[in-house]
Amino acid sequence: MLRFGPKRPILVALLAAIACGAAGCEEAYYRAQEALGKHKRDLLVERVEAARDGQEDAKEQFRSALQRFSDVVEVQAGELQEKYDRLSAELDRSETKADVVRQRIAKVHEVAEDLFDEWEDELDKYSNDELRLSSEISLRDTQKRYAMLLRAMKRAEGKMGPVLDAFRDQVLFLKHNLNARAVASLEGTVVSLEADIAQLIDQMDASIKEANAFIEAMGKPE
Repeated sequence: MLRFGPKRPILVALLAAIACGAAGCEEAYYRAQEALGKHKRDLLVERVEAARDGQEDAKEQFRSALQRFSDVVEVQAGELQEKYDRLSAELDRSETKADVVRQRIAKVHEVAEDLFDEWEDELDKYSNDELRLSSEISLRDTQKRYAMLLRAMKRAEGKMGPVLDAFRDQVLFLKHNLNARAVASLEGTVVSLEADIAQLIDQMDASIKEANAFIEAMGKPE
């Protein structure tokens, strides 16, 4: 006979969440996390941290991709195939990092909406008006901070698309035009990409700054 011991409630909650599957099982997931001592507030902070880290990774990857792109302009035609292969790999990695950023931002938004809905609903459960007002003020303040964070993350996310499009176009062009003329045509593109990536990095830095401020604020006792 299996014996679960004192941790049985946690194990049962986790098994229920796993068995439930993805559709309509958010509450089961949250219950399982609460059994582990993690509430929506904690999950929101964790996901904001993950989104911040994802943007840091993406920022460095775009820098690396730009360097590879610049290297292509400087090579001889006979070396272009090798450089193209490297640049194509950098594009793949950049797209993967961008997807991670998008997914993590979506997860942040998901748990934030659930947290705010729960918080809003529970305001009506107070019998003490003073405590209810204090909680509502805290809710509105947190929503405002989160709105600033979400705008910053979305601006950074929006900058990734045009940069990736420019990389993708040039990698595709090189694929079918592996010659010196094709390389020469990239020189102007490198300058443009440098400016685009500089703007992207600025937006990501702003988003990372907002994420750090939000995490710090959420960690303060109310």
